[in-house]
Amino acid sequence: MTEQKSKKIATEERANPVPYYAVGVTPSVMATIKTPDDPVGLQYLPQEAERDFKPEETPDPIGDDIHSPVPGIVHRHTDRVLFKPVHACAVYCRFCFRRDMVGPGGKALNFQEIEIALDYIRAHKEIREVILTGGDPLILSPRRLQNLLLALDKIEHLDVLRIHTRVPVADPPRMTLALLAALKTSKPLYVVLHVNHTQEISKKVERALDDLHESGCVLLSQSVLLKGVNNTVSALEDLFRRLVALRVKPYYLHHADLAQGTSHFRTSIEEGQDIMEALRARLSGLCLPDYVLDIPGGFGKVPVGPGYLETDENGYIITDHNGATHHYPPRKAQS
Repeated sequence: MTEQKSKKIATEERANPVPYYAVGVTPSVMATIKTPDDPVGLQYLPQEAERDFKPEETPDPIGDDIHSPVPGIVHRHTDRVLFKPVHACAVYCRFCFRRDMVGPGGKALNFQEIEIALDYIRAHKEIREVILTGGDPLILSPRRLQNLLLALDKIEHLDVLRIHTRVPVADPPRMTLALLAALKTSKPLYVVLHVNHTQEISKKVERALDDLHESGCVLLSQSVLLKGVNNTVSALEDLFRRLVALRVKPYYLHHADLAQGTSHFRTSIEEGQDIMEALRARLSGLCLPDYVLDIPGGFGKVPVGPGYLETDENGYIITDHNGATHHYPPRKAQS
């Protein structure tokens, strides 16, 4: 199936789709969709509900713009920056928090803008980590990606490089030998995969993850808690177990951002906390991501998972994974 045909199917699958944002679905994704309303179809196929904007929603829900000193750079935290070299993706998620900024033909930084961004990183020696995001940096040609990574690799004060991407899951044929070779760096390179449901993980995806692992990348994952897609304990337990078996450490479970037209995907924070509490009773720490909220306005991510610790006049009261409470330090028995 051609990419053009898959996109046509994507827009015709629903009875009355009125896509407000870019629609893009690869043949690999189409092969995993069984019905328009299944856990993969809901992520990519447009719905009428996405035209319903809520007052609290905004085109820049996590405040990228106010922390962007030069084009392509977001410097929200002292020791790390986001570097967005391209504003296009292989696919377009219906819940994307940057959906107002990305789309087909999305502008890539030109050579001069890339150099300005690199110079900013070189000049700010407090920066220890660069996160390539976008858009999706893995849609860049292997040559452009390699040149960018080599330039970052030469900056002495950087300790870690990171890539956030949907490509290995949504478009695994793009993971060619040339692209894998471009990912060779002397600094540690962490690849953070966006995946929300086990239905997305095909045999081709498994091979792409094996290739990334063999190339020396450290693999993490991030997922978004999405109503109708993965907002059950069983769905997330299956996903996190599968990822760990594929040598991918679950890193973040994001509470869905206040992007315009995405309210039909959002759960309550309390629902997310209940799910995480149940998962902690069923999974090892290796399988558990942090449940996080990106504070609107650009104030960064914070953990919003369930709490297990309270205080009283004698110390602490701790709740275990079975719901039983314990005093800490343990109280001495009365004689």
